Formats: sequence, structure tokens, C-alpha cells
Amino acid sequence: MRDAIARHDFGRLFVLVRKWAGISYSRIAESCSIKPERVGTLARGQGSITTFEKIAAIADGMRIPGGMLGLAPRPWENSEALIYGNANPGGGDSVLRRDFLRVSLAGATVALGLGETLEHLIRGRVGSDLPAILRNRAARLRRLDDVLGGGDTFKLYLSEYENTKALIKSASKTTAIEKDLLSVLAEQAQQAGWAAFDMGDHVAAKKLYSDSHGIALEAGSDSLTGNALAFLAYQELPISPLIAVKTAEQSCALIRAQAPSSARALLHERRALAHAVAGNAAAADAALDAARQALSDDDGSLQPDWSRWVDHKELDIMTGRCWTELRRPLRAVPVLEAVLGGFDDAHARDKALYSCWLADSYLMAGEIEAAAATASQVLTLSEGVASVRPRQRLQPILEQLELQPGVPEVRQVLEQARTS
Repeated sequence: MRDAIARHDFGRLFVLVRKWAGISYSRIAESCSIKPERVGTLARGQGSITTFEKIAAIADGMRIPGGMLGLAPRPWENSEALIYGNANPGGGDSVLRRDFLRVSLAGATVALGLGETLEHLIRGRVGSDLPAILRNRAARLRRLDDVLGGGDTFKLYLSEYENTKALIKSASKTTAIEKDLLSVLAEQAQQAGWAAFDMGDHVAAKKLYSDSHGIALEAGSDSLTGNALAFLAYQELPISPLIAVKTAEQSCALIRAQAPSSARALLHERRALAHAVAGNAAAADAALDAARQALSDDDGSLQPDWSRWVDHKELDIMTGRCWTELRRPLRAVPVLEAVLGGFDDAHARDKALYSCWLADSYLMAGEIEAAAATASQVLTLSEGVASVRPRQRLQPILEQLELQPGVPEVRQVLEQARTS
């Protein structure tokens, strides 16, 4: 590590951090203000970092003392020396005794303003403001899912859920506050379940979704109860589309007229995908229409954070996914091309995953070169992302591409897949 730092071999540095600290390339990219695909390229030994600005950003993101990189001491060094008990952060073996590679979720929680634990938030009897505080914490933690995979976030989300559950069980509170806390707990269980699902732990995900369903029922929240069912339906899709359809229909049956528009849209679009996977084109189209109507009904009122990300762009992506599942590439390709063309690469996992449906549609349309190019982009975007889903979704596409060995673009992407 010291040798890589001294030579400014940041690609080697990133490889070592990933291997020995378990820190994904997407987390490194986020901390160092570098695109995830650039981190992956450097890790493969391609290119270098030479500008002062980028070197300084890496020093700050990875908490590498300036002296190790030929820079002046970084602004944070003295303050961290106080925190970690190191009186000489800039030199010698004392640096090695410090965990200066603090690209961790502990650091992320500080950056998000989440340094306080539940113990510090509570002063004796639980006050009426605590549910709002915890809901706000959950909202800020949810932002991590925009750029990180479930392998990076699961433990943190699960810890928040378990801490809140223990609080509800032990603290003194009124019935009204307890009910409000239960709705927060249902949110936290769903978020932890999503992270477990994203990293491939389906047993943990199903348990958390099921727990959330029971908690949301106890809290009296129809929207959160429906969302728990929608999560369960989504997980069931590759196993039994018919069960997924039934569960998704149950989730939408809980929708009330006064439910937030984004929550209604979210449940309807997941119902649409279930019907699409099951081959029910008319039902999928009707569910997509219901989701569009829900979004158009938005009167500007405050939306719950767990569903506010559902907008017309998200619905366009789901529309393209549905038409791909229904084997209608002429409908799917224009929608997916339009929305993914403006999709930020910083959201590497989501862009990689959604691009799989575009690659699939290209294949169905006989556009082999375009499918291979899109598959290559998926591999680049998903490298180092702590999520199993993009590569799982891409695998059958790669297997179909193997049937076209004479196409140069296919040979290139298959080689990329073998070495990534």
C-alpha cells in the first residue's frame, strides 16, 4: 500500500483497498469524486491520475495523509489526530497504526449528519419528536442507495432497524408515538430488506419484507403495508410470476384515494412489471396507465421519502422494462434509449441494471452490435458495485451473444466479461 501511494499508482491502491478492506469501487468513486467506471479502468492498470486536483481529492476521500503523496498536510489531519489519538498523523510508522482508509459507512453517516446514536437521541421518556428524527435519518441513509450497492449498505440499514425495534420494545412512550415509531420501523425493515435483496441474500430479504408487512399492519399504514407486499412480489418474479402477480394485486388493493401519489404510482408500476413477466400485456399496460394517472394527480403535497423517487423518468424506465419482458423490442428500445441517454453514470448500479433490458431488446430486434456495446457498458458500470443484480441480469444476454462469435463487438464484450 505504501509503495502504491508513493508511486501514485492509484489503480493498485484501489485494488488493494477492495481486496483487503472490502470497500467496493463504487464507494471509492463516491468518496474520491471519480466516476465508478474510471475507478475500474484504473484498477485494471489502464491510465493514471496526474492532476493536483484529483490527487488531492483521492487523498481526502481515502484519508491518506498529504505527506505520503507529496502534498501539504490536508485540512482534516489535525482534527482526525485528535479523534483517533494520533499526535503525529503525517509521518512514519504511526500512520500505519491509524486506519487512514476510512472510506466506510461510518464516515458516510458522519457526512450525512447521522453521528448521533439512538442513545444520544433519547432522554428518558420518548418524546413526540423522535419519530420525525428517525424518519429523517432513514431518508438521509436512503440516499446512500443512489450510489452504493446493498453489499455496502445492508449492515448499516439493518443496524438502524434493530436499534429502533429495541427502542420500541424498551422505552416508555404514548400509544400514538409508538404507532408512529412502528411506521418508521416498517420503512427501515423495507430498506434493509432491499439492501439484502440487492446483495443476493434472498432469505434475509424475504424475512425483512415479511416483518415489515406485519409491522406496517400494526402501525395502520396501508401504503407501507402495500409496499411490503410489492417488495415480496418483486422478489418472487423470477421464481413464480403467477404468485408475484397475485401479491402485487394484493398490494394495489390496499391503495386508498388519499394515499400519496408517488406511493400509488410505485405500487402500480410494480404490478405492471409482474404482469409483464407473466406475459399479461393488457394488464401490464393498464397498470402502467394507472401509475401515470397517479403521478398526474400529484397536487404538490409532501410525498413520503420512500416513494418520492418515483417520477415520470422512473415510469418510462419501467415501461421499457415491461415491453422488453413482453418481447416487444420496437416499443421498448425507443423508451429505454431516451431515458438512459440522460441517466447519470454516478448511479452506476441502476444504470447498469436498466441497460440490461435495453441490451435484451436490441438482441430481440437483431441488433447484435448494439446489444454487445450495451452489454459492455453494463460490465463497465457494474464493476466494483456491491450488487449482484446487474451481472445476474446480464448473464443470459451474454449467453445469447456467445451464439454470434463472428461479430467483433461480441468477441470483445465476451473477453471483457471473462476478465472482469
